[in-house]
Amino acid sequence: MADRVGIILASSSKRRQQLLREIGLEFVVRPSDIREEMLPGESPDEFVFRMALEKHKAASPQDGEIVVAADTIVVLDGVVLGKPADEEEARSMLEAMRGRAHQVKTGLAIGTLHTVVSEVVTTTVWMRDYSPQEINEYVARGEPFDKAGGYAIQDQEFAPVAFYQGSPMNVVGLPICRLAFHLGNFGIAVPVDPMEVCRRWFGEGCGD
Repeated sequence: MADRVGIILASSSKRRQQLLREIGLEFVVRPSDIREEMLPGESPDEFVFRMALEKHKAASPQDGEIVVAADTIVVLDGVVLGKPADEEEARSMLEAMRGRAHQVKTGLAIGTLHTVVSEVVTTTVWMRDYSPQEINEYVARGEPFDKAGGYAIQDQEFAPVAFYQGSPMNVVGLPICRLAFHLGNFGIAVPVDPMEVCRRWFGEGCGD
């Protein structure tokens, strides 16, 4: 089956593309243009779950294709934090999370035209007590604006995260161990062990 199947990534995210390459997968990028807006009364888990499924559907899988769709959000006190629109919003997000815990949730939807498996992967992240000056320097570098919650766990200069529980790759934007598990159920073996990739990035395994 693996020889006949083409993998479609329903995302234009450079980080997700990088992670798929690091686990040795060949794929075609087919971004999904959908409206990302919470419905009235929808929980963060329901929202990110629905977004992943809608991205999968919008990618219009054809026979012989497996679509990988993902959507990642940051949740603080039950409120979803998106990508900051400007410097003021980036500072506000980083200040609100400083020294506290929040959740990063990724909805995964993986499958063919006829069969889709989906789940929500959650990582709890505790931020360190960084200073206002560190926030200003990070924002001045232009780093927050393409990232939900305004930060990257892998940023070694700012190093905003004190510790986490769960998959650090989920915080990057794609829980590759769970992805490999689901692809395996579709008959696709991931060439590179995701745990090795996690260790290269963070010095330890995926945690999921």
